[in-house]
Amino acid sequence: MTVELLDRLEAAKANRLAGEVEGRESDVFGRLGTLEVRLARNPSEVKASQAMRYRIFVEEMKARLPSEAMRLKLDFDAFDDICDHLLVLDRSIEGDPEDQIVGTYRLLRHEVALANSGFYSASEFSIEALLERHPEKRFMELGRSCVLPDYRTKRTVELLWQGNWAYSVRHNIDALFGCASFPGVQPEKHALALSFLAQNASAKDEWAVSARPELFCAMDLMPSEIVDARRAVASMPPLVKGYLRIGAMIGTGAVIDHAFNTTDVLIVLPLTSLSGRFLNYYGASGRFSS
Repeated sequence: MTVELLDRLEAAKANRLAGEVEGRESDVFGRLGTLEVRLARNPSEVKASQAMRYRIFVEEMKARLPSEAMRLKLDFDAFDDICDHLLVLDRSIEGDPEDQIVGTYRLLRHEVALANSGFYSASEFSIEALLERHPEKRFMELGRSCVLPDYRTKRTVELLWQGNWAYSVRHNIDALFGCASFPGVQPEKHALALSFLAQNASAKDEWAVSARPELFCAMDLMPSEIVDARRAVASMPPLVKGYLRIGAMIGTGAVIDHAFNTTDVLIVLPLTSLSGRFLNYYGASGRFSS
């Protein structure tokens, strides 16, 4: 074999390897220290995220899933097959990528939902009217968000939101929505937080959306004059606080999800409403590292 041919083969090998690296890097949306946010790359990684969801939703939050899910110790449903799965991995953990997953989000784009069985949130909230009022806009649903207990920090939440933002930029998304949960099935235990949301962050006019009538639970449970804003925000789950921080609005009415042992509210976030602080931090390009 000639030296020239060897050189050509080595160059082709180098180009192939470079292409593989570039392909892997194209789904990485950001890094912070040892943490990395990217899309799941194969069914094995999706299954690992479902196992993590099971540990959090069932073992920690006492959800009651269908019998097959309980037997397999996986939180899964038909939507998993059509969604993209956003993952935060800790690269300092020894093992395969499946062993490094510490946080996840499930992302469902408008056109994918319409081509299949619709949006998951539609089982709890009347989102059809919202979509009809914005026929020119591309929506994306956020769901199944969870993070392992040791990683429930600002850094992990920042990376998850960096991933959501970068994915939205890539797919020309105009608005996000999805369920956010309070623990337990007694809304009155969250009266302060729910009342604050109803009185100060309600989605109105063209963005108005309500819980389905047969599931509707009132949120405005306390008079506004006794709702202390600081205490109300402090009592909210971190995910809800994070949504408010970046400019999200809240639908009217909550829904009790007995299977997941939660009280759900609907988050609505037109991307034009993102706070300037958020855009300055993450940048318009959607890529972030530190």
